[in-house]
Amino acid sequence: MGCKVDTLIERHALTVPDPGYDSIDEYLVARWTGSDGRSADGYKSLTEWFNKRLLKQIYETHGRDTVRIHLDREYEIVSSEESIHRAELAADLESNDLTLDRIESEMISWSTMRHHLKGCLDAKKEQSSASTDWEANTVRMSQERTKEKTHSVLSSLTSKGRLPEAESMRVDVQVKLGCPECAVRVPFEDALERGYVCETHSESESGEPVSNEVSDRASSIALPYGILESLQAAALENPFVIETVVAPILL
Repeated sequence: MGCKVDTLIERHALTVPDPGYDSIDEYLVARWTGSDGRSADGYKSLTEWFNKRLLKQIYETHGRDTVRIHLDREYEIVSSEESIHRAELAADLESNDLTLDRIESEMISWSTMRHHLKGCLDAKKEQSSASTDWEANTVRMSQERTKEKTHSVLSSLTSKGRLPEAESMRVDVQVKLGCPECAVRVPFEDALERGYVCETHSESESGEPVSNEVSDRASSIALPYGILESLQAAALENPFVIETVVAPILL
């Protein structure tokens, strides 16, 4: 018995638009492993590709517009529970005898894609041999940059009298990675050393970059509001910092 991906491929007669592939499964394996000579794709990008192919087929079956720009926009609405346009789209779908709930129930998650590739298709991805440690160095540089900006903010707040003695604070910056499946969070250095973020939901054999396996959240803890305002702007300039915890300690 096949998984949800197999069921959807058969139910909606899904095909690959590229004539170089004979089936959806062949395409997925080639793109995940990079065996077709191109850079390998991760679970999330393949999940998005599959879901958009599925959405396009559902729309075509119900006579709905499948122009790419409209399809991409509506996929973003369907896949985001916080979109303000969901009610509008739900009402519009009814004109094609479709419901938002039905479409959402058909969509797959990245973990389903992972299971299909590794469990159903027994696909394997070779670990890439890294000759440099630029990723860890980039994170460390981002931490140092955040510390420098924070010290500058503290100096300014002291001068303005908004936070007396702020200049005497010690600033510690830590990057943490959060599991996308549960509440586990660990320091970046620990995750890099052991090869996974969460032991329960680890994917250490996939060859996926750590950034593909964690949620893209950002938060600051234990800072006065004045510093938070300033650091939020500074954090936007540090795209590699997934979660930054800055703890000022009065010396």
